[in-house]
Amino acid sequence: MPRRRFPNPPPQDEEPVEDPTRQPQVGEVYRVALTTWVYGGEVMGRLPDGRAVFVPFALPGEVAQVRLTEVKSHYARGEIVTLEEPAPDRVPPRCPHYKVCGGCHYQHVAYAAQLAAKSVILRDQLERIGKFANPPVGATVPSPRPWGYRNHAQFHLTPQGRLGFRARDGETVVPLETCPLLDPTVADVWPRLQVEDPAGLRRIHVRSGSDGQAMVVLVGEEPTPPPLRVDFPVHMMYLGPEKPYVLSGRGYVVQRVKGRAFRVSANAFFQVNVPVAEAMIDHLLRHLPLRDDATLLEVYSGGGLFSAFLAPRVGRLIAVEADPWAVADFEVNLADFDGVELYEAPAEEALPYLRRRGERIDLAVVDPPRSGLSREVLQALTDLAPQWLAYVSCHPATLARDGRQLHKAGYHLVRATPFDMFPQTYHIESITLWRRVG
Repeated sequence: MPRRRFPNPPPQDEEPVEDPTRQPQVGEVYRVALTTWVYGGEVMGRLPDGRAVFVPFALPGEVAQVRLTEVKSHYARGEIVTLEEPAPDRVPPRCPHYKVCGGCHYQHVAYAAQLAAKSVILRDQLERIGKFANPPVGATVPSPRPWGYRNHAQFHLTPQGRLGFRARDGETVVPLETCPLLDPTVADVWPRLQVEDPAGLRRIHVRSGSDGQAMVVLVGEEPTPPPLRVDFPVHMMYLGPEKPYVLSGRGYVVQRVKGRAFRVSANAFFQVNVPVAEAMIDHLLRHLPLRDDATLLEVYSGGGLFSAFLAPRVGRLIAVEADPWAVADFEVNLADFDGVELYEAPAEEALPYLRRRGERIDLAVVDPPRSGLSREVLQALTDLAPQWLAYVSCHPATLARDGRQLHKAGYHLVRATPFDMFPQTYHIESITLWRRVG
């Protein structure tokens, strides 16, 4: 007897759970009104039982059916199944990898709304974590280029040797077709790299210089470089567990910032968005009370990006940096300045040493990593008691945490200004200005 097959019925939207007495479970779908930006690329809403639910790729003002992916005692996380009421600021993302690649979070948000969101988030972090009532947060300074701004990209490799970015799970590598965030030089170079054998190669960095030249940095686990076929002129280095190798050209690129040339070595940190870095420099020069007889302390000075513009405006600049690559760049980039001292040491060691020496510090600029200032650095910094302090932050939560301690130590928050160093992402660069009172 012939067996007849009937087509499956079309899928139906899942009925959302509306019972406020029901304990939410992973996999259940709820109709959620999304209301509030939160740091990390998510928007918060409420489940029927009142607990917060955090949803990526959403906007405040939207209503969606949300499937729960994680449930904790006081909050949950979910994903949009059906968007019932989109917000006016929702736009189509440009990148085919969006929502899969973990690099971008706001491509679905109109750029003006991204800027507004970052001011709101910075204010929220200062209020909730820092306990500041009505903090003086200004508008986000926009990036002149919301796309094509990144002068440095870090690529991982698939087992087949294809270059890609980490997925949202933080482990899988998404093979790359395109990336609209990369500047023209980086975007031109990475597709031309052919990795013959990815074994032992951990990642590949591509940097661009202001002159259009590029540097490729291979980072691997083997003592000698792996094969990489390149048929165009490029600076190339290999960083393994032993000594670095210059494979072609030189081990650095040159970036021009406000007309000044900076050497940027293979493994040194440098801001990825030069026009926004220029805006941050202008902000420091405008708002710090710089004077010819002042001593300025800069902690985490890197290759001297801020130092080169602050040093001519003060009598003496003391820089602290632990990374040897950045220290070597600093010495080149500030070689023509008098009145500049550089301590190659961790801040936890250098600042107490300056305190024991009885150094008088009038002004300080700190630019710590995402983890913020350690307790030792905060204590030593407040012991040195500069009258004015500029805190350059790339993480609003650690800024708010450290700001609370600065306030307890007698510092008043004068202004907080977010800068959009990383358009299309949730990352927020900011400069807060603090004045010592009492």
